[in-house]
Amino acid sequence: MWISLAFLSALLLGFYDVFKKKSLVNNAVIPVLFLNTLFSSLLFLPVILLSHHSDLLNNTLLYIPPMEWYQHGYIMLKSCIVLTSWICGYFALKHLPLTLVGPINATRPVLVLLGAILILGESLSIWQWVGVTLSVISFFLLSRTGKKEGFDFRHNQWILLLILAAVSGAASGLYDKYLMTPLSDGGLGMDKMAVQSWYNLYQCCLMLGVMLVLWFPQRHHTTPFRWHWSIPLITLFLSIADFAYFYALSLPGAMIAVVSMVRRGSVLVSFMWGVLVLKEQNAKQKLFDLLLVLLSLICLYIGSS
Repeated sequence: MWISLAFLSALLLGFYDVFKKKSLVNNAVIPVLFLNTLFSSLLFLPVILLSHHSDLLNNTLLYIPPMEWYQHGYIMLKSCIVLTSWICGYFALKHLPLTLVGPINATRPVLVLLGAILILGESLSIWQWVGVTLSVISFFLLSRTGKKEGFDFRHNQWILLLILAAVSGAASGLYDKYLMTPLSDGGLGMDKMAVQSWYNLYQCCLMLGVMLVLWFPQRHHTTPFRWHWSIPLITLFLSIADFAYFYALSLPGAMIAVVSMVRRGSVLVSFMWGVLVLKEQNAKQKLFDLLLVLLSLICLYIGSS
């Protein structure tokens, strides 16, 4: 069950990346990101209110149980980690080809894997190790392809931001597993809907501060903000993808390393969009790198079934 939810989350994340790219073309990054967090908060705020002030959602998947104040501190930390990843990732996505960003992001679970092994004590089967190895190889091939388009992985600021987004995103994945692992297994045993709902709300407050301090005073001297129909779709697809992700992690036997790796299958959707719609360069060379990523996901699926 949890592996199926991971694949569903991957599909939705692919469309999420497509709508992000469409929203950021010739547009200001920070307001787009703020609206994303705002819409997410508005989506989950009724769930928070109904859970705390009525019995309507009791015994449903949407119910949010009461939490202690110290638990909100843990969720606030998650909001800071995720927001760091998003800010770096949004700026990188705006300036880099979608066919390059997607495959690079697809190698992100390797970082999660290292943390899962060293910190959470998870172990992988031979098939899963094969999948991880193929993912690492694909990253080095992508760096070679990127140089042909003028993107030096060691010196390009957008590539460096994308790597920072990957590192902080991996940290968020490990932190999610800690938050929702039962107390008996060394985690905090927090409810998946509580984490998803409250972290979106706190993230919106943080992003509002970032926008008022960094973007608003300079708005006339930077890229102007333009409304686009794809902006609310970012929120819709991300929220559903995250719900499937959190639900998967909450199930017995779920492995954060495998769930995170499978979610990177979202690259299939974004890559095809970049090739067929945006007509990005070096599609054939990137396709080979993408096939390695796809093969790694197949190996992971075999190893977890």
